[in-house]
Amino acid sequence: MTQRPVSASLGGATPRRSPVLTSVPTRADAQPILAIDDLTVDFATHDGLVQAVRGISLAVAAGECLGVVGESGSGKSQTFMTAMGLLARNGRATGSIRFLGRELLGLKPAALNRIRGSKMTMIFQDPLTALTPHMRIGEQIAEPLRRHLGLSDADARKRARLWLDKVRIPEAARRLVQYPHELSGGMRQRVMIAAAMACEPALLIADEPTTALDVTVQAEILDLMADLKRETRTAMVLITHDMGVIARLAERVCVMKDGRYVEEGPAEQVFAAPRTDYARTLLDAIPRLDRDDRGGRPTLDPVAPDAPVVVEGKDIKVWFPVDGGLFGRRRMLRAVDGVSFLVRAGETLGVVGESGCGKSTLSRAALNLVPASAGSVTVLGRDITHAGQAAMRAARRDLQIVFQDPLASLDPRMTVGDSIAEPLRAFRPGLTRAEREAEVRAMMGRVGLAEALINRYPHELSGGQNQRVGIARAMILRPRLVICDEAVSALDVSIRAQIIDLLIELQKAFGMAMMFISHDLAVVKEISHRVMVLYLGRVMEAASREQLYARPTHPYTRGLLSAAPIPDPAAERARVRVRLIGEPPSPLDPQSALRFLPSRRSDDPDQPVHAPQLTEVEPGHLVAEFDPV
Repeated sequence: MTQRPVSASLGGATPRRSPVLTSVPTRADAQPILAIDDLTVDFATHDGLVQAVRGISLAVAAGECLGVVGESGSGKSQTFMTAMGLLARNGRATGSIRFLGRELLGLKPAALNRIRGSKMTMIFQDPLTALTPHMRIGEQIAEPLRRHLGLSDADARKRARLWLDKVRIPEAARRLVQYPHELSGGMRQRVMIAAAMACEPALLIADEPTTALDVTVQAEILDLMADLKRETRTAMVLITHDMGVIARLAERVCVMKDGRYVEEGPAEQVFAAPRTDYARTLLDAIPRLDRDDRGGRPTLDPVAPDAPVVVEGKDIKVWFPVDGGLFGRRRMLRAVDGVSFLVRAGETLGVVGESGCGKSTLSRAALNLVPASAGSVTVLGRDITHAGQAAMRAARRDLQIVFQDPLASLDPRMTVGDSIAEPLRAFRPGLTRAEREAEVRAMMGRVGLAEALINRYPHELSGGQNQRVGIARAMILRPRLVICDEAVSALDVSIRAQIIDLLIELQKAFGMAMMFISHDLAVVKEISHRVMVLYLGRVMEAASREQLYARPTHPYTRGLLSAAPIPDPAAERARVRVRLIGEPPSPLDPQSALRFLPSRRSDDPDQPVHAPQLTEVEPGHLVAEFDPV
């Protein structure tokens, strides 16, 4: 396993080179681990026959990682669900799927069960739903070991503990008796990998294994999978829409569209010189940390230094009381712990950080959707922190938010036109029905929605179309401030690029201020004038886009940037990654903000906890105190 350097202090940043991947030399007569030949998968539905997979052929060798990339609905997951024998009842598959030379299509369930979960395993996209909620972690790993390898209970538990250590889960013995809901998303994904690898399979299928993870956890999982593949010579199929993930891990790439492979080849070749327009479009749509050129797409307008201030937050704190149980004392969860910011007209402030850093809570406090425990928020010169119901209703016209999940934020019983028109009915009741419909149709045209969709319902639209509906509803009143809370994280790469371009164009047209909240630093770079980095409710660094990406100073910022993948196999695998050492502290710990400043920690409970101060290292570039490593 790769030697890991030791950090000098808790939370210190240590450089680590990404695992080097080499192509697997496959002899012409070597038997592949998995061979698929002319596979078709059809589904009988009320609307007729749906062709999900149309004549797929591929082979995966031992020790090789095959990346299968494509947008939602391309058929990439369905191909390998069929290989696992998980085809829905209304599905029909034809062709051939051979695992170690044995045909899987048509195999009896009992025979198939002896292969899957043992010699052929799968990591699913959402570990929380894939893991059994009422079974302890140790039992979920030990069960297939007893069933497939015939191990005793004691040996199975010992091996489960060993694999938790291998996937670098701290306090493995304690984790064995915990339930899935007690672990973080990254921990659950590691448990899924441990369960999939414990039987030492010949083939591991990973379906979007890092989609829901923070960037640093994603980097850890990809490094882990690369190490395990190299040690065990397991064949691996990596299914994803993230070309950066493919660049880090895959030797060969298959690009899938509408149920077919449109391009296949070595990763370096596909990334450097794609042969098809579709592959080229996917690559061009990816936000890149290593370049500023947007390839002719809309760019940000500069913001005048004297532009009017739309929203300003001063020392905002949002604390939630957490009950300590029957005999425990109540403690405070510091979701936001003293954050100040300012956004001018026509400006976008990017707010980045990992899950639990407080960025969504901050956005809701800025809109007074969550009451601030301390501090103040001023919108257009009016303090809304303690505004009454009537004052807030008047202010709401200038304040809007676009949520992460567009389908969940739209009323399923309302048509697209009614959803977009809802703010007009609330704030411009004097409009006639015809005038309201004209406004809706005009806004649909602005956001790229066909007018023919006006009477459709959300479930009849794609994810990208629903997000455009959410944006149209937010923009219909021409608000002065729009907050986008992970508004593009659930979208395919090409749709995501379209939504980013749309937001930039709308900002130019309306001159609105935006707060763009995301964990994706490449996306934030494309759309933000200034960037603020949050960690456990506090600002670690705040600067202009140019300053932050060219000269990151705080170790947390440098760790985030180095963990974000670059869609270039050669550059990605040669990068030196800054690794953050140690488990993140609990936000319930008053001294959690001192992870990067351990020299100021104190064991004296009567001594006030030091709050790291922001220092201006250059004009407009603020950095929180930290101990040099």
